[in-house]
Amino acid sequence: MISMKLRLSAVGAAVLLAACGGLDSNHNGQLLETPASMFTMTKAQLDASGLIGLSGAAKCDVQVVPLNYVTPGVKGEASNASGVLLLPTGAGCTGPAPLVAYAKGTDVQKPRTLANPADSETGLLAAMYAGQGYAVVATDYLGFAKSAYSYHPYLHAASEATSVIDSIRAARNAAKVLNASLNGKVMLTGYSQGGHASMAAHREIEKNLSGEITVVAGAHLAGPYNLSGSARIPDAIAGYQFFVPYFVTAWQKIYGNLYSDVKTAFKAPYSDYIETLLPNPTLNYTTLVTSGKLPGMNNETPNQARDAMFQAAFVTDITANPNNPVVAAAKQNDLLDWAPKAKTLLCGGKNDPTVPPLVHQAVAKASFDKQGLTNVTSVDVDPFIVATYGPITMANIGNYHGGYEPPFCHAQARGLFDQLK
Repeated sequence: MISMKLRLSAVGAAVLLAACGGLDSNHNGQLLETPASMFTMTKAQLDASGLIGLSGAAKCDVQVVPLNYVTPGVKGEASNASGVLLLPTGAGCTGPAPLVAYAKGTDVQKPRTLANPADSETGLLAAMYAGQGYAVVATDYLGFAKSAYSYHPYLHAASEATSVIDSIRAARNAAKVLNASLNGKVMLTGYSQGGHASMAAHREIEKNLSGEITVVAGAHLAGPYNLSGSARIPDAIAGYQFFVPYFVTAWQKIYGNLYSDVKTAFKAPYSDYIETLLPNPTLNYTTLVTSGKLPGMNNETPNQARDAMFQAAFVTDITANPNNPVVAAAKQNDLLDWAPKAKTLLCGGKNDPTVPPLVHQAVAKASFDKQGLTNVTSVDVDPFIVATYGPITMANIGNYHGGYEPPFCHAQARGLFDQLK
């Protein structure tokens, strides 16, 4: 029998050396490194995270297990992604656990991994789910951390789905090695970009993989499900200078027809480097702006940031041309064309300036309602946010999407999962 170490090395060599075609899909989710716990987060540490009011007191310690697994690129080429498995442990926490598969929000830092107990997103997952007895697997996506992929295919539904699905397979493989027990139930969730990714994975599993993966619930949080609709709204969203160049350049790499030359889409100096800027090996959201790589240093409005970066004709064509290639690409990545079978929750806050619920959450819910679905619910957490932080004003709205909203939506997700675990 081939040892685990040798088998992992063989798969790793295949991923790194395959020059043509790609690995057979049966390899997807195979581990490229032997899984081992790098750190244990104690119940006391979880309770001290500041989330206890929403998560409840921790019932379990949490082992943090880095993952590196096989997953294909956008053309099916051999590649890999990293991530983390959070395993509940300790007295009363060793029985078969349901698995929460999580997709993270938009990330601009290429080296960042969720296999880091000090990461705030990892801490939230540990407190809200793993400390309550759920196993959690969270992907770093293609193009981040240990992934050898040359870029991140941002808001590309198919590869997001594959990254999440293969993380589930990787978690199951790791659980076997670690003698951890999973009960077979899978819950899907994600926030912001991750809400788009988790819904894409939910759709793909129910359409094609229901015999392999049993999804009992999906909680998709503040996700941009209606990308083609959002492309046509006249005003730019908060954070436009990060998100829109990110998906425009990613989709150009994938589809090849969003622009004929980068200078026809972007103004100088951004056209000189925008195609390789995101994700970035050294800069974060703040330093991308303070370094001048992206607009925002002078408190530009979203519309001003848009106009500083993009050629006017490129922007006008998106809103005026029914055959615009950006809109066509967006339509390929919309998530309005399916009917969830498992219980599904959509969550957001009505004052979210980055992923406006009226553009995305409400449109998705209306699409599901037209099909007569009764298993999809939609929640607005804005009342909880206002009760906690006060009225939303220009002074604090910048904290809404990235700070205020996520914990309250995760609490709603946990409420659903607790009914079905």
